[in-house]
Amino acid sequence: MSAIDATHDPKLASWVESAAGHGDFPIQNLPLGIFSRAGEKPRPGVAIGERVLDLAALAGLLPPEIEPTLAGEALNELLALAPAARTELRRTLSSFLSDARQRSKVEPHLHAAAQCTLHLPAQIGDYTDFYVGIHHATNVGRQFRPDNPLLPNYKYIPIGYHGRSSSVRVSGAAVRRPHGQTKPADAPPIFGPTRRLDYEVELGVWIGSGNAPGEPIGITAAHSHIAGLSLLNDWSARDIQAWEYQPLGPFLSKSFLTTVSPWIITSEALAPFRVPQPVRPDGDPKPLDYLWSVEDQARGAYAITLEASIRTTAMRAGGMAAHRLSRASSTALYWTVAQMVTHHTSNGCNLRPGDLLGTGTISEPVDTGFGSLLEITEGGRRPITLPSGETRSFLEDGDEISFSARASAPGFATIGFGDCRGRVAA
Repeated sequence: MSAIDATHDPKLASWVESAAGHGDFPIQNLPLGIFSRAGEKPRPGVAIGERVLDLAALAGLLPPEIEPTLAGEALNELLALAPAARTELRRTLSSFLSDARQRSKVEPHLHAAAQCTLHLPAQIGDYTDFYVGIHHATNVGRQFRPDNPLLPNYKYIPIGYHGRSSSVRVSGAAVRRPHGQTKPADAPPIFGPTRRLDYEVELGVWIGSGNAPGEPIGITAAHSHIAGLSLLNDWSARDIQAWEYQPLGPFLSKSFLTTVSPWIITSEALAPFRVPQPVRPDGDPKPLDYLWSVEDQARGAYAITLEASIRTTAMRAGGMAAHRLSRASSTALYWTVAQMVTHHTSNGCNLRPGDLLGTGTISEPVDTGFGSLLEITEGGRRPITLPSGETRSFLEDGDEISFSARASAPGFATIGFGDCRGRVAA
């Protein structure tokens, strides 16, 4: 697992003025992404305060194994490196951005973030969405099976399904209301736009080094294959989903769009925020041996708080701030990220650098922590009232959903994830 070192020191300060006290990107974070400026090609960068540092422009100053990975328009080659190489890059950048003596050679390669376009950080070969938020699974299951909300396999298997990587988009991409089949009560199916458009609050997991076909990743090695995390919104058409999901699960109800935040918060940056996986309730089965590791149970969860907010067309016109819909901790996940990776590869399936996993919806037991409108409104039966006086059961045209997240722990600087945002096209 990634170690805590001098780069995490809460007293460490940067000569980049906007980094001081920055809610998302202080010097203790240093997330990786792909950016471009007007008329220029996308290239790798690092967020620091309100600036973006051009990594490719630092030729001759970075560790030798890093420089060959910076020539392209995606981070796949950089993610493929061993964790030790990413750690060395992090230490180098931390030194450059904290030592005033380095300022003259680094500052020319800093650009105002507001003048940069952010892109998908990696070329995503495959995307798998898991379902390891047990409170979400329970809340949803209770709507259909009140006496038995969780299916028998849930507490034995990190449930997931193969998503669609071609429709993963970076934060800010328009949300186009999907069409599909829906089944009215007591009537044949019809084809048309979804009337029950929803969001899901998730973490995205970016794969670093992969595994060869037929060679599973063991639970003790799984964390070394995780390059970092981001925010992820698994947009969902609930009425399409309800008709299509049996017997094979979601299809058109999910594949139209998945939104991710542009910055990868590296595993190295997240080292101080690794916490024990919550103890399973009495009576729950212990994970099978291939999914069990004492070390993973001791530090396999993350102390990350995620929030979802909505801002409607009327709220924007009236100058009203976004309204928070939920706040929840990623410690509510039933399975660890390492268990997801291990189970995914346990049959010999190979993961590749830049592959993306979703955790599934992160919800808490109370309604203030529900990570989707499906839960908040109880399937549309209890609409919510917004500060504008509008009501919502599901999303309407013009609604904008935004996610934010903070990782925090006593004795360390809080770091954030940036923005994950999408507006339903009118």
